[in-house]
Amino acid sequence: MNPMVKVQCIKHIYPDRTEVSLCGMDFIIEQGQRVVVLGANGEGKTTLLSHVLGLLKPVEGTVEVMGLSPYDHFHQTRRQMGVVFQNADEQMIGPRVYDDIAFTARNEGMQEEEIKEKVKAMAKELGIEPLLSKVPHYLSGGQKKKVALAGAMITEPPLLILDEPFDSLDPKSKNEFIDQLNYFHQKKGTTLLITTHDMNIVPLIADVVYVIYQGQIVLKGSWEEVFQKEEILEKAHLQAPLLVDLFLRLRKKGYNLSLPATTEEGEAQILTLLDK
Repeated sequence: MNPMVKVQCIKHIYPDRTEVSLCGMDFIIEQGQRVVVLGANGEGKTTLLSHVLGLLKPVEGTVEVMGLSPYDHFHQTRRQMGVVFQNADEQMIGPRVYDDIAFTARNEGMQEEEIKEKVKAMAKELGIEPLLSKVPHYLSGGQKKKVALAGAMITEPPLLILDEPFDSLDPKSKNEFIDQLNYFHQKKGTTLLITTHDMNIVPLIADVVYVIYQGQIVLKGSWEEVFQKEEILEKAHLQAPLLVDLFLRLRKKGYNLSLPATTEEGEAQILTLLDK
């Protein structure tokens, strides 16, 4: 089976002649994976997503989504992708939350009765039923993200793309959003492609992590593998999550500990260690 997404050594030139390249190892997403892309600001994360979405065409290299060029087969590939932008306001175009969520389904030509059922079902899944009659721009940041997610998933696309989705979210909203993304992944088999600079949430949402630095994909692996490459992360101006960093330090001192994804996992290991 072909990968869901494959990007090979691309280069794009913006209208102001700025060149952005992404080479090194191939960028590949297999069906059902949760893939997180890490990199400091300006390293090309958004440029990568724009190529996958078919918004940009590389002057060099190749981009494939479901075996097709997303730029040359824009409508065909975009039907397979849901998108949540960094700024949720960019997706708020309807007079009511209901209309925002229904937008893609209407564009696909669904009957209004089917749309109504889908919108209500999606709102119930995400716990935003009371918001359906609200004006989107008056919602909180966390509510807007949920509405954007509902709109992206209304047609149940196999691939969900999110650009810095955790920006500006408070801790409670961030945890809820992570739970919702994992719900779609686990219950509906949705493949996730996420860019973020929030290192602390990576263990909660990533099967595969890519690190971009100076136009190169310099790391690929599980979050445990990537966060142990401290020298490369430092060069890329990144640092392992605080909890993971603590356990890496303890391991260097000779303690036989695995890297925890959550504070609960870390607490359990430390308590076991103290009981010995």
